[in-house]
Amino acid sequence: MHFGSDNMAGASAPVLEAVMAANEGAVSSYGNDPWCDAARAQLAGIFDHDVKVFFASTGTVANSLALAALVPPWGAVLCHRQAHVLMDESSAPEFFTGGARLVTLPGDAPKVTAASLRRGLRVAPHAPHNVVPRALTLTQANENGLVYTPDELAEIGATARQLGLKIHMDGARFANALASLNCAPADITWKAGVDVLCLGASKNGALMAEAIVFFDEAAAVDFDYRLKRAGQMAAKGRFFGAQFAGWLTDDHWLTLARHANAMATQLSDGLAAVPGVELVWPTQANEVFTIVPALMAERLRAEGAVFYDWTPDALPDGRDIAEDQAYVRWVCSFNTRQEEVDELLARARAS
Repeated sequence: MHFGSDNMAGASAPVLEAVMAANEGAVSSYGNDPWCDAARAQLAGIFDHDVKVFFASTGTVANSLALAALVPPWGAVLCHRQAHVLMDESSAPEFFTGGARLVTLPGDAPKVTAASLRRGLRVAPHAPHNVVPRALTLTQANENGLVYTPDELAEIGATARQLGLKIHMDGARFANALASLNCAPADITWKAGVDVLCLGASKNGALMAEAIVFFDEAAAVDFDYRLKRAGQMAAKGRFFGAQFAGWLTDDHWLTLARHANAMATQLSDGLAAVPGVELVWPTQANEVFTIVPALMAERLRAEGAVFYDWTPDALPDGRDIAEDQAYVRWVCSFNTRQEEVDELLARARAS
C-alpha cells in the first residue's frame, strides 16, 4: 500500500524498452543524438510551437536553471506560499540564479490568482534598494493537488504581461494536470503566456528525466552554458532523449497519468466515505489530502500503508487539526494497483 509519492514508483515498460533500444551502438554525445532530436521534435509537435528543449536529471535543477534564465541575481521570483521551489528545493533556486529572491504572494488561496499577483505588486520596487520582480512561477498540478484551468492561466498570464513578468511553470505533474483537464497542451502553456515549462517525467513513469521546454526562445540563449556549468550536460544524453521518446510515443505519458488520476479519484471517494475522515481539497489530479483520526493513521502505518504527514500550515485559511487528528497526503502513481486502493480503504474502514 504505497501512497507516499509518485517518485517512489519505478519506470514503465515502454520507457525501459526505449532505453534498451538506445543502448545499441555508438552515437554522438551531450544530447546531439537521434534520440534527443526525436524527443525534441515530439515535444514541438505536442505543444504545436517552436521550442528549445534541454534535458536534466532532476526537477530541482531543471526549475532552478530555468528560473536563472529568466531572472537576474538582483531580481525576484514571485510564488505561492506553498510553492515547491520555495518549500522543497532547498536553496537551489537562489544558488543557480546567483541570489535572486523567492517572494511569496499575499493571500491564503490554494492557488495563485491574477488578483493575488496584482496585490503582490501594488508597491513598485525602490530601485536599486529592493529586488526587482522579474518572473512568476506556477506549479501544475499544484502543491494542493489542484490544477490551473486554461481560463485561470490566461488571466494570470495577461496580468503577468501587464506587470512585465515572465512565467515559469513547474510541471513535475504536468501530465496529471493535462489528463485531468483534457485540453491541448498549448492551452495551459504558451497560449496562456508561459515562457518556460519544466516538464517532469520522473514522477510519471521515467527513470530520471526532466525536459526544460522554452517557448520563448530568446530566454534560451546561452542556456547550454548554464546546463554545462551545473554539471547537467550528460555525456550519454541519449538516455534522456530515449526516456522521453518512449514516454511520449502513442500518448503513453497521458495513459500513465490517467491511471494515476483514476486511482486517486477512487481513493479520494472511498476515504471521504469513511467516518472521521475529511477531504480537504477536491481531488483533481493524483494527490489526495485528508484530515484523519491520528489513531487511524497510526494503525494504517502499522499495517504497512505508506503515506506522508502534511503540514497543517497548508490547510485552508481558518482550518486546523485537533490533537487527535493528522493531516495527511496520499499520492497515486502510474503503477498503483487497484488491489492497493481496495486494501487501504478496507483497512481504513476497519480502523
